Amino acid sequence: MERRIINTELTPEDEKVESSLRPQYLRDYIGQEKLKSVLKVYIDAARSRGDSLDHVLFYGPPGLGKTTLSGIIANEMGVNMKVTSGPAIEKPGEMAAILNNLQEGDVLFVDEIHRLNRQVEEVLYPAMEDFAIDIMLGKDSSARSIRLELPHFTLVGATTRAGLLTAPLRDRFGVVQKLDFYTPQELKQVILRSAKVLGVSIDDAGAMELARRSRGTPRLANRLLKRVRDFAQVKYDGNITKKVADFALDILDVDRLGLDNNDRAILMTIIQKFSGGPVGLDTLAAALGEDAGTLEDVYEPYLLMNGLLNRTPRGRVATENAYRHLGIQMPDQ
Repeated sequence: MERRIINTELTPEDEKVESSLRPQYLRDYIGQEKLKSVLKVYIDAARSRGDSLDHVLFYGPPGLGKTTLSGIIANEMGVNMKVTSGPAIEKPGEMAAILNNLQEGDVLFVDEIHRLNRQVEEVLYPAMEDFAIDIMLGKDSSARSIRLELPHFTLVGATTRAGLLTAPLRDRFGVVQKLDFYTPQELKQVILRSAKVLGVSIDDAGAMELARRSRGTPRLANRLLKRVRDFAQVKYDGNITKKVADFALDILDVDRLGLDNNDRAILMTIIQKFSGGPVGLDTLAAALGEDAGTLEDVYEPYLLMNGLLNRTPRGRVATENAYRHLGIQMPDQ
Protein backbone atom coordinates (compact mmCIF):
# COMPACT_ATOMS: atom_id res chain seq x y z
CA MET A 1 0.00 0.00 0.00
CA GLU A 2 1.12 3.58 -0.65
CA ARG A 3 2.75 5.86 1.93
CA ARG A 4 0.07 7.72 3.82
CA ILE A 5 -0.10 11.41 4.64
CA ILE A 6 -2.52 10.42 7.42
CA ASN A 7 -0.14 7.94 9.03
CA THR A 8 -0.09 8.89 12.73
CA GLU A 9 3.49 7.77 13.41
CA LEU A 10 6.03 10.53 14.04
CA THR A 11 8.10 11.50 10.98
CA PRO A 12 11.34 13.56 11.00
CA GLU A 13 9.38 16.43 9.41
CA ASP A 14 6.76 16.26 12.19
CA GLU A 15 9.49 16.28 14.82
CA LYS A 16 10.89 19.61 13.58
CA VAL A 17 7.49 21.30 13.54
CA GLU A 18 6.01 19.70 16.67
CA SER A 19 8.78 21.04 18.90
CA SER A 20 7.72 24.62 18.07
CA LEU A 21 4.00 23.88 18.38
CA ARG A 22 4.02 21.97 21.66
CA PRO A 23 2.36 23.81 24.57
CA GLN A 24 4.64 24.22 27.57
CA TYR A 25 2.09 24.32 30.41
CA LEU A 26 -1.23 22.67 31.25
CA ARG A 27 -3.17 25.92 30.79
CA ASP A 28 -2.11 26.00 27.11
CA TYR A 29 -2.83 22.32 26.41
CA ILE A 30 -6.05 21.80 24.42
CA GLY A 31 -8.26 18.73 24.92
CA GLN A 32 -8.03 15.74 27.29
CA GLU A 33 -9.92 17.77 29.90
CA LYS A 34 -10.43 14.97 32.45
CA LEU A 35 -6.79 13.88 32.24
CA LYS A 36 -5.63 17.50 32.65
CA SER A 37 -7.75 18.10 35.75
CA VAL A 38 -6.48 14.90 37.41
CA LEU A 39 -2.87 15.65 36.48
CA LYS A 40 -3.14 19.20 37.84
CA VAL A 41 -4.22 17.87 41.25
CA TYR A 42 -1.28 15.44 41.41
CA ILE A 43 1.22 18.10 40.28
CA ASP A 44 -0.07 20.74 42.73
CA ALA A 45 -0.04 18.22 45.60
CA ALA A 46 3.52 17.08 44.83
CA ARG A 47 4.74 20.68 44.55
CA SER A 48 3.12 21.70 47.84
CA ARG A 49 4.83 18.77 49.60
CA GLY A 50 8.15 19.43 47.88
CA ASP A 51 8.12 15.85 46.55
CA SER A 52 8.76 14.46 43.09
CA LEU A 53 5.59 13.48 41.20
CA ASP A 54 4.58 9.82 41.33
CA HIS A 55 5.53 7.73 38.26
CA VAL A 56 3.12 8.32 35.35
CA LEU A 57 2.03 6.05 32.50
CA PHE A 58 0.26 7.50 29.44
CA TYR A 59 -1.30 5.12 26.94
CA GLY A 60 -3.31 5.56 23.77
CA PRO A 61 -2.96 5.83 19.98
CA PRO A 62 0.03 7.71 18.49
CA GLY A 63 -0.12 11.45 17.91
CA LEU A 64 -2.41 12.41 20.81
CA GLY A 65 0.14 14.25 22.97
CA LYS A 66 1.91 11.77 25.29
CA THR A 67 5.35 13.31 24.69
CA THR A 68 3.93 16.82 25.01
CA LEU A 69 2.33 16.00 28.38
CA SER A 70 5.60 14.63 29.74
CA GLY A 71 7.32 17.91 28.86
CA ILE A 72 4.47 19.81 30.52
CA ILE A 73 4.93 17.74 33.71
CA ALA A 74 8.63 18.69 33.81
CA ASN A 75 7.82 22.38 33.22
CA GLU A 76 5.05 22.45 35.83
CA MET A 77 7.34 20.79 38.37
CA GLY A 78 10.23 23.11 37.45
CA VAL A 79 12.65 20.27 36.65
CA ASN A 80 14.60 18.93 33.67
CA MET A 81 13.40 16.13 31.38
CA LYS A 82 15.58 13.38 29.91
CA VAL A 83 14.11 11.60 26.87
CA THR A 84 14.75 8.06 25.67
CA SER A 85 12.76 5.16 24.20
CA GLY A 86 12.29 1.47 24.89
CA PRO A 87 14.07 0.17 21.76
CA ALA A 88 17.05 2.53 22.28
CA ILE A 89 18.10 0.92 25.59
CA GLU A 90 19.55 -2.50 24.87
CA LYS A 91 21.56 -3.33 28.01
CA PRO A 92 20.87 -3.01 31.75
CA GLY A 93 24.08 -0.97 32.13
CA GLU A 94 22.71 1.66 29.74
CA MET A 95 19.58 2.10 31.84
CA ALA A 96 21.67 2.22 35.03
CA ALA A 97 23.84 4.99 33.51
CA ILE A 98 20.76 7.03 32.51
CA LEU A 99 19.26 6.70 36.00
CA ASN A 100 22.55 7.57 37.70
CA ASN A 101 22.82 10.83 35.70
CA LEU A 102 19.42 12.14 36.82
CA GLN A 103 19.16 15.10 39.19
CA GLU A 104 16.74 15.39 42.13
CA GLY A 105 13.14 15.60 40.86
CA ASP A 106 14.03 15.08 37.17
CA VAL A 107 11.53 13.57 34.74
CA LEU A 108 12.73 10.54 32.75
CA PHE A 109 10.49 10.06 29.70
CA VAL A 110 10.58 6.59 28.12
CA ASP A 111 8.62 6.40 24.86
CA GLU A 112 7.28 3.01 23.66
CA ILE A 113 8.08 1.65 27.12
CA HIS A 114 6.46 -1.69 26.28
CA ARG A 115 9.45 -2.40 24.03
CA LEU A 116 12.01 -2.47 26.87
CA ASN A 117 13.67 -5.87 27.08
CA ARG A 118 13.19 -7.86 30.27
CA GLN A 119 16.73 -7.38 31.66
CA VAL A 120 16.54 -3.59 31.25
CA GLU A 121 13.05 -3.56 32.75
CA GLU A 122 14.26 -5.35 35.88
CA VAL A 123 16.72 -2.50 36.56
CA LEU A 124 13.71 -0.18 36.75
CA TYR A 125 11.88 -2.13 39.48
CA PRO A 126 14.08 -1.10 42.46
CA ALA A 127 14.70 2.31 40.86
CA MET A 128 10.96 3.09 40.74
CA GLU A 129 10.15 1.65 44.18
CA ASP A 130 13.21 2.40 46.31
CA PHE A 131 15.12 4.97 44.19
CA ALA A 132 18.12 2.64 44.12
CA ILE A 133 19.80 0.23 41.69
CA ASP A 134 21.77 -2.91 42.43
CA ILE A 135 25.04 -3.22 40.51
CA MET A 136 27.10 -6.42 40.26
CA LEU A 137 30.88 -5.99 40.57
CA GLY A 138 33.36 -8.71 39.62
CA LYS A 139 32.60 -12.15 38.23
CA ASP A 140 31.86 -15.66 39.44
CA SER A 141 32.97 -16.32 43.05
CA SER A 142 34.34 -12.80 43.56
CA ALA A 143 31.10 -11.14 42.35
CA ARG A 144 29.36 -8.88 44.82
CA SER A 145 26.36 -6.60 44.66
CA ILE A 146 26.36 -2.98 45.73
CA ARG A 147 23.30 -0.77 46.04
CA LEU A 148 23.55 2.68 44.47
CA GLU A 149 21.17 5.33 45.80
CA LEU A 150 19.38 7.44 43.19
CA PRO A 151 17.83 10.91 43.44
CA HIS A 152 14.04 10.96 43.63
CA PHE A 153 12.82 11.15 40.03
CA THR A 154 9.59 10.74 38.06
CA LEU A 155 9.42 8.09 35.36
CA VAL A 156 6.91 8.99 32.65
CA GLY A 157 6.21 6.05 30.36
CA ALA A 158 4.30 6.27 27.09
CA THR A 159 2.92 3.38 25.12
CA THR A 160 0.56 2.74 22.24
CA ARG A 161 0.15 -0.88 23.38
CA ALA A 162 -0.69 -0.92 27.09
CA GLY A 163 -1.63 -4.61 26.90
CA LEU A 164 2.01 -5.51 26.12
CA LEU A 165 3.33 -4.01 29.38
CA THR A 166 4.32 -6.60 31.95
CA ALA A 167 2.24 -6.61 35.14
CA PRO A 168 5.22 -5.88 37.47
CA LEU A 169 6.11 -2.75 35.50
CA ARG A 170 2.53 -1.53 35.09
CA ASP A 171 1.86 -1.95 38.83
CA ARG A 172 4.73 0.37 39.73
CA PHE A 173 3.10 3.39 38.06
CA GLY A 174 1.08 5.44 40.55
CA VAL A 175 -0.72 7.47 37.85
CA VAL A 176 -2.10 5.66 34.79
CA GLN A 177 -3.98 7.78 32.25
CA LYS A 178 -5.50 7.00 28.85
CA LEU A 179 -5.48 9.59 26.06
CA ASP A 180 -8.61 9.66 23.91
CA PHE A 181 -9.15 10.81 20.35
CA TYR A 182 -10.00 14.51 20.04
CA THR A 183 -13.38 15.89 18.97
CA PRO A 184 -13.48 18.04 15.79
CA GLN A 185 -14.18 21.09 17.98
CA GLU A 186 -11.03 20.44 20.06
CA LEU A 187 -8.97 19.86 16.93
CA LYS A 188 -10.25 23.12 15.50
CA GLN A 189 -8.78 24.91 18.55
CA VAL A 190 -5.48 23.02 18.07
CA ILE A 191 -5.37 24.07 14.40
CA LEU A 192 -6.15 27.73 15.15
CA ARG A 193 -3.41 27.78 17.81
CA SER A 194 -0.87 26.09 15.49
CA ALA A 195 -1.77 28.45 12.64
CA LYS A 196 -1.10 31.43 14.91
CA VAL A 197 2.31 30.02 15.93
CA LEU A 198 3.23 29.25 12.29
CA GLY A 199 1.92 32.59 11.00
CA VAL A 200 -0.70 30.94 8.78
CA SER A 201 -3.89 32.80 7.90
CA ILE A 202 -6.96 30.58 8.42
CA ASP A 203 -10.65 31.20 9.12
CA ASP A 204 -12.97 29.22 11.39
CA ALA A 205 -14.63 27.28 8.55
CA GLY A 206 -11.26 26.29 7.09
CA ALA A 207 -10.01 25.15 10.50
CA MET A 208 -13.20 23.13 11.06
CA GLU A 209 -12.85 21.36 7.70
CA LEU A 210 -9.26 20.41 8.54
CA ALA A 211 -10.37 19.25 11.99
CA ARG A 212 -13.09 16.99 10.57
CA ARG A 213 -10.57 15.20 8.36
CA SER A 214 -7.78 14.84 10.95
CA ARG A 215 -8.93 11.51 12.42
CA GLY A 216 -9.15 12.86 15.97
CA THR A 217 -5.36 13.29 16.12
CA PRO A 218 -3.50 16.60 16.72
CA ARG A 219 -0.37 15.33 14.93
CA LEU A 220 -2.38 14.77 11.77
CA ALA A 221 -4.16 18.11 12.16
CA ASN A 222 -0.81 19.93 12.27
CA ARG A 223 0.56 17.93 9.33
CA LEU A 224 -2.51 18.62 7.18
CA LEU A 225 -2.38 22.31 8.16
CA LYS A 226 1.16 22.54 6.77
CA ARG A 227 0.23 20.78 3.52
CA VAL A 228 -2.90 22.87 2.99
CA ARG A 229 -0.89 26.04 3.71
CA ASP A 230 1.27 25.20 0.67
CA PHE A 231 -1.78 24.96 -1.59
CA ALA A 232 -3.19 28.19 -0.15
CA GLN A 233 0.04 30.04 -0.94
CA VAL A 234 0.49 28.70 -4.48
CA LYS A 235 -3.08 28.33 -5.75
CA TYR A 236 -4.92 30.96 -3.69
CA ASP A 237 -4.18 34.17 -1.77
CA GLY A 238 -2.54 32.42 1.20
CA ASN A 239 -5.66 32.42 3.39
CA ILE A 240 -7.07 28.98 4.29
CA THR A 241 -10.85 28.97 3.88
CA LYS A 242 -13.22 25.99 3.70
CA LYS A 243 -12.97 26.12 -0.11
CA VAL A 244 -9.15 26.02 0.02
CA ALA A 245 -9.16 23.20 2.60
CA ASP A 246 -11.64 21.17 0.49
CA PHE A 247 -9.58 21.67 -2.66
CA ALA A 248 -6.25 20.74 -1.04
CA LEU A 249 -7.51 17.77 0.96
CA ASP A 250 -9.33 16.34 -2.05
CA ILE A 251 -6.07 16.46 -4.02
CA LEU A 252 -4.31 14.81 -1.06
CA ASP A 253 -7.01 12.07 -1.16
CA VAL A 254 -8.16 12.69 2.41
CA ASP A 255 -11.96 12.47 2.31
CA ARG A 256 -14.54 14.07 4.60
CA LEU A 257 -14.17 11.29 7.22
CA GLY A 258 -10.37 11.41 7.11
CA LEU A 259 -10.06 8.19 5.07
CA ASP A 260 -7.34 7.87 2.44
CA ASN A 261 -6.94 5.54 -0.55
CA ASN A 262 -5.67 2.71 1.67
CA ASP A 263 -8.69 2.86 3.99
CA ARG A 264 -11.07 2.94 1.05
CA ALA A 265 -9.21 0.06 -0.62
CA ILE A 266 -9.78 -2.11 2.47
CA LEU A 267 -13.52 -1.38 2.48
CA MET A 268 -13.84 -1.78 -1.31
CA THR A 269 -12.01 -5.13 -1.19
CA ILE A 270 -14.36 -6.46 1.51
CA ILE A 271 -17.41 -5.21 -0.41
CA GLN A 272 -16.42 -6.16 -3.96
CA LYS A 273 -14.31 -9.31 -3.54
CA PHE A 274 -15.97 -10.79 -0.47
CA SER A 275 -19.57 -9.56 -0.83
CA GLY A 276 -19.25 -7.32 2.20
CA GLY A 277 -17.82 -10.05 4.43
CA PRO A 278 -17.29 -11.78 6.69
CA VAL A 279 -13.70 -12.33 5.58
CA GLY A 280 -10.80 -13.58 7.71
CA LEU A 281 -7.93 -11.21 8.56
CA ASP A 282 -5.28 -13.31 6.78
CA THR A 283 -7.41 -13.67 3.66
CA LEU A 284 -8.09 -9.94 3.56
CA ALA A 285 -4.39 -9.15 4.09
CA ALA A 286 -3.42 -11.48 1.23
CA ALA A 287 -5.99 -9.87 -1.08
CA LEU A 288 -4.57 -6.41 -0.28
CA GLY A 289 -0.90 -7.48 -0.35
CA GLU A 290 -0.51 -6.16 3.20
CA ASP A 291 0.83 -7.61 6.45
CA ALA A 292 -1.99 -8.89 8.70
CA GLY A 293 -0.48 -7.26 11.81
CA THR A 294 -0.25 -3.87 10.08
CA LEU A 295 -3.84 -4.20 8.90
CA GLU A 296 -5.04 -4.98 12.43
CA ASP A 297 -2.94 -2.40 14.32
CA VAL A 298 -2.66 0.51 11.86
CA TYR A 299 -5.68 0.53 9.56
CA GLU A 300 -8.56 -1.12 11.40
CA PRO A 301 -8.84 0.94 14.65
CA TYR A 302 -10.06 4.10 12.90
CA LEU A 303 -12.44 2.16 10.62
CA LEU A 304 -13.87 0.40 13.69
CA MET A 305 -14.16 3.65 15.66
CA ASN A 306 -16.18 5.24 12.84
CA GLY A 307 -18.51 2.26 12.45
CA LEU A 308 -17.29 1.43 8.94
CA LEU A 309 -16.03 -2.04 9.84
CA ASN A 310 -17.07 -4.77 12.25
CA ARG A 311 -14.96 -7.58 13.69
CA THR A 312 -17.01 -10.73 14.11
CA PRO A 313 -16.02 -14.29 15.13
CA ARG A 314 -16.18 -15.22 11.44
CA GLY A 315 -14.16 -12.26 10.16
CA ARG A 316 -14.35 -8.63 9.03
CA VAL A 317 -17.64 -7.18 7.78
CA ALA A 318 -18.26 -3.85 6.00
CA THR A 319 -21.10 -1.97 7.69
CA GLU A 320 -24.01 -0.05 6.22
CA ASN A 321 -22.04 3.16 7.01
CA ALA A 322 -19.20 1.92 4.78
CA TYR A 323 -21.54 1.33 1.84
CA ARG A 324 -23.12 4.75 2.35
CA HIS A 325 -19.76 6.52 2.62
CA LEU A 326 -18.48 4.90 -0.58
CA GLY A 327 -21.74 5.59 -2.41
CA ILE A 328 -22.48 1.90 -3.01
CA GLN A 329 -25.93 0.36 -2.79
CA MET A 330 -26.06 -2.16 0.06
CA PRO A 331 -27.41 -5.54 -1.14
CA ASP A 332 -30.65 -6.84 0.36
CA GLN A 333 -30.01 -9.18 3.26
